[in-house]
Amino acid sequence: MPTTARGMVTASHAGPTAVVTGLSVALLVGAGAPPATITLAGTAVLAGQLSVGWSNDWVDARRDLAVRRADKPVVRGTVSVQALRRGALTAVVACLVLSVLATPAGAAAHLAAVASAWAYNVRLKATAWSPVPYAVSFGLLPVFLVAALPAEAAAAPWVVTGAALLGVGAHLTNVLPDLEDDDATGIRGLPHRWGRRATATVAPVVLAAAAMVAALAPGVALVPWRGAVLVGALLCGAAAGAAGLAGRRSSFALAMVVAALCVVLMVSAGSAITTT
Repeated sequence: MPTTARGMVTASHAGPTAVVTGLSVALLVGAGAPPATITLAGTAVLAGQLSVGWSNDWVDARRDLAVRRADKPVVRGTVSVQALRRGALTAVVACLVLSVLATPAGAAAHLAAVASAWAYNVRLKATAWSPVPYAVSFGLLPVFLVAALPAEAAAAPWVVTGAALLGVGAHLTNVLPDLEDDDATGIRGLPHRWGRRATATVAPVVLAAAAMVAALAPGVALVPWRGAVLVGALLCGAAAGAAGLAGRRSSFALAMVVAALCVVLMVSAGSAITTT
């Protein structure tokens, strides 16, 4: 099977990879990180996301072929399973090196986040614990990013909580379009056990909770423009639930918009995102 650059990019789950990396860089820039830190930490996040995306399509190749997932490069024949395995393992090694270079003190948090995402790909996605890796991975990401800042500080609890909630919301919206295909191949995560209607109902609530946590940060006034961003996030979260109920893939894209708006709120909170 031939492997193309386009196939590898698509198999990396390019959209989510770009969004998570971009939002991480935005948080670093907003927090005043120096260029070297932004480059190292941002590239570490990118490597971690590539490893997660490629490992997902590597592990799921047999199932995707069984249900003929036309959106998957391995099904279309533009990437081989062997290339996905090599790419995933190479990327995770790069993630390890770059994370340590960015912040020796915070590297463990990022590596744990990536390991959690791999655990989802390999096993937990088929269990009732499927939201846990998303909560852990998203929650640990700001821990790593804040640890990379020059000041000796840690991510504030509200930032970690908001990020973890975004992770759960992302999981719920991401699986909604594929519930039937997943069921056919034995994937029974928590959303599959709940069913489409219940999951599409809970997802906007979780996303709304994340937005509220970001908007109502301790010590940060809810000025009009922050209130407007909050309203936008709530509306996008509701739209994500509606799209998921209809089985549309835009549900996950809308959840990523909520994540972007939450990062805007977090960055604008200034020093409140850290605690000494």
